[in-house]
Amino acid sequence: MNGDGKRILLIEDNERILSGNKWMFEQQGFETATALTLAEARLLLHEREPDVIVLDIMLPDGSGLDFMRELRESENAGIPILLLTGLTTKEDVVRGLTAGGDDYLTKPYDFSELLARAAALLRRSARMPNRLAKGPLTIDIIAMQAHIGGGDLNLTHKECGLLLLLALNEEKILSAEDLYKIVWGQELSNDRNALQTAASKLRKKIEPAGYTVATTRGMGYSFKRI
Repeated sequence: MNGDGKRILLIEDNERILSGNKWMFEQQGFETATALTLAEARLLLHEREPDVIVLDIMLPDGSGLDFMRELRESENAGIPILLLTGLTTKEDVVRGLTAGGDDYLTKPYDFSELLARAAALLRRSARMPNRLAKGPLTIDIIAMQAHIGGGDLNLTHKECGLLLLLALNEEKILSAEDLYKIVWGQELSNDRNALQTAASKLRKKIEPAGYTVATTRGMGYSFKRI
């Protein structure tokens, strides 16, 4: 599964979050445009119509909610919008969805969940499948579950996120630093036990499907056929 050139607009004033999300979406084949402000976002909307927008609410030159209402009254009214924000109360969620948001994801988050939410929005218009199949191994991107045949692998959310990210990049070695930043949502410290443990558990669970999580010393991890 990949973005197949679909256009995504990321509107976020945190440059670290913005650059990380941009890199990951581009790895999945999306044409990715970024904006640190609403003024930049308005200019980009005139240049190209995105297939989906990931929108922060608290921006330096205005509210993402006001911008979203503005979009819903324009020629861009049909673009799916995923609100990605640090506002976490039930009232915040209700306010965001009633203002026109199609989905709402709170920070902190991991990229696998962000990808799943974006996939769900694109799936509504048949732009992206909601399952990734590798032989008898199936990953349900929306439910974040994995099965071999009809058997549930009973993965944790982090394990499934790690499996999804590796499977999306089959045969490609991903560094421990990138995997930890994307799946765990934070920088990798000297303690790599969480990642090593998750990779070891995945390896045992997916080998019956003919795949493994390979470790390349000093480089990282990859999803490969056995």
